[in-house]
Parts: sequence; C-alpha cells; structure tokens
Amino acid sequence: MEELCEIAEEAARKHILSKVPPRRVSALNITVDTEGTKPITVNVDVEVTLSPLMKDYNVEKLTREATKIAFDSIERYLRELACKSTK
Repeated sequence: MEELCEIAEEAARKHILSKVPPRRVSALNITVDTEGTKPITVNVDVEVTLSPLMKDYNVEKLTREATKIAFDSIERYLRELACKSTK
C-alpha cells in the first residue's frame, strides 16, 4: 500500500506544480492514508499555501483538482493490480 500512497501523492504534486510555479508555492502538504485491504479505504488530503503574489488564484479549486487526480491515479493503480492478479 505504500506504493499506492506514493503514486497518489506524486500525481497530486505534479498537478499542482503544473498549474503554479514552484517558487509561488509557500507550503504543500499531501497526505494519503489507507485503511483495510478488501475493501480498501483511501483518504487524500491536499493543503496548499501560495505566495501572497498569487492572492487571486483559486486555491480551493486547485486542491479539489489535485485530490481528484490523486484518486484517479489510485483507481488506475488498483485496476492494473487487479488485472495482474487475475493472470
């Protein structure tokens, strides 16, 4: 499950840094927690603080998008895992 968390975190981080220059990000915290095995419960928390120069940027929208992309990457990973286990 560690790999799953890393994949989700990396996807969220890449999305944020593709939208906002790294020098404009004051703080970026991405937490991915998993519970259980079957079914698995995954929680993704994305917190972003931007530079005061980015005061008009919609941070809430950015964090929602990053969270969705993290969950999309989790879903792809789990589907690939399921396909491999049925072979």
